[in-house]
Amino acid sequence: MAQQAIHSNPNIVYLNSRPALPVAAQMAVGFAALVTKWSLRRRTRKHLRTLPDHILQDIGKSRQDAHYQGTLPFWRP
Repeated sequence: MAQQAIHSNPNIVYLNSRPALPVAAQMAVGFAALVTKWSLRRRTRKHLRTLPDHILQDIGKSRQDAHYQGTLPFWRP
């Protein structure tokens, strides 16, 4: 049933009928996604270091865990 809904959506049908992106465009999209992921990691890790202890307790992290996670470089998962 869900499969039928996908094929009846004109936007999906249009996108599926289009040729794949050129290699350079695929690489650019992949690079943009990677930079976005790195930026999100940097911001969330920076914010994690500043959270008060009661919030860390709510999310199940200790101050040491928050410090360790907060000091990881942005490229490390």
